[in-house]
Amino acid sequence: MGIMKTYIKPALDIKNALEKLPRMFLTVALAGVMASVTFLATANADVTTRIKDIVQFEGVRDNMLVGYGLAVGLNGTGDTLNNAPFTQQSIIGMMERLGINIRDNSMTTKNIAAVMVTATLPPFTNQGSRIDVTVSTLGDAKSLQGGVLLVTPLLGADGQVYAVSQGSISIAGFTASGSSGSSVTQNIPTAGRIANGAIVEREVTFQLAGMTSTRLSLHNPDFTTARRIANAINEHLKSTVASAQNPASVELKIPDGYKAGMVNLITDIEQLPVLPDQIAKIVIDERSGVIVMGSDVHISTVALAQGNLTIRISETPQVSQPSPLSQGGTTQVVPRTDIQVDSGKDKHLAMLKESVSLQDLVSSLNALGVGPRDIITILQSIKAAGALQADIEVM
Repeated sequence: MGIMKTYIKPALDIKNALEKLPRMFLTVALAGVMASVTFLATANADVTTRIKDIVQFEGVRDNMLVGYGLAVGLNGTGDTLNNAPFTQQSIIGMMERLGINIRDNSMTTKNIAAVMVTATLPPFTNQGSRIDVTVSTLGDAKSLQGGVLLVTPLLGADGQVYAVSQGSISIAGFTASGSSGSSVTQNIPTAGRIANGAIVEREVTFQLAGMTSTRLSLHNPDFTTARRIANAINEHLKSTVASAQNPASVELKIPDGYKAGMVNLITDIEQLPVLPDQIAKIVIDERSGVIVMGSDVHISTVALAQGNLTIRISETPQVSQPSPLSQGGTTQVVPRTDIQVDSGKDKHLAMLKESVSLQDLVSSLNALGVGPRDIITILQSIKAAGALQADIEVM
């Protein structure tokens, strides 16, 4: 009896909720079945964030490096030289620099692979520091397992060498094949990583300490957020040193009499709390059925009816045989087709009042089986009708 009492009340609650379904149908239809990996993003109006988390200081940035090299020591999983002539030319050039002439000689090795080496040079990295590098095959090599990257210069966008990489390659995958041609591959064996695999040879010169002004670039440009950042800095420093130039940047100047320099000024203001603002937006990923809605999404008064037209066609062939002792009769297969049409006549035209909250949408829809595809269509239709006060971004 204890178990029965436990389930009777929830069942009655579900029954009562279903009886109210015509009145709350649009609310149900809009929020969608979030159980199908649909997320809702709501923001608390009182939540603030630090300035350092929503802006980037001008000049404080990474730099991309790239290089071409050779990976050796592969166990027969390297490039096929006939299919990768650049690998063969690289081997010849490397051996000639080492004093060995192998030009005009045939090579059949499969233990070498041509690779591209990429790295990110963090800001203010000193000469002699080490950074991680990523190694990826360029030819038809099957795996970099056990490979060693030879000395490879890493170039910046200006063509200058900023780092030199070398070391053993670590990969997170593997591949295995049999003589019959069957193979098993896990993850990506043709790309690997060398931790601390490059030494910085040249620094990117940027004198932040000697600057008298800089700009703060917002990660998510917004006029309101830019002005709030400027006001927070001015109130903290008791001086008008920050001003919003546009929705993406705030100009910051060293106040008069401030002798600590730009580095200390940035340290003082980057911890200040700011309430960021954002536009009302709905992000839809049709491939995975994910819907993300911001807390500022509002819906005007609108009526909506949603119904599905379902057609079921079933084929049941029957065999027709001639009567006993009849002459000239043959056995025939007679098709029997049954067609049923369900137009969803039980659906109602519902009225959605203005300013329905997202919490109401989700609470109503979690109990109804409206698929994410239907949710996406409903949202786009309401947007086309001008009743959805938000931007829709389809990924």
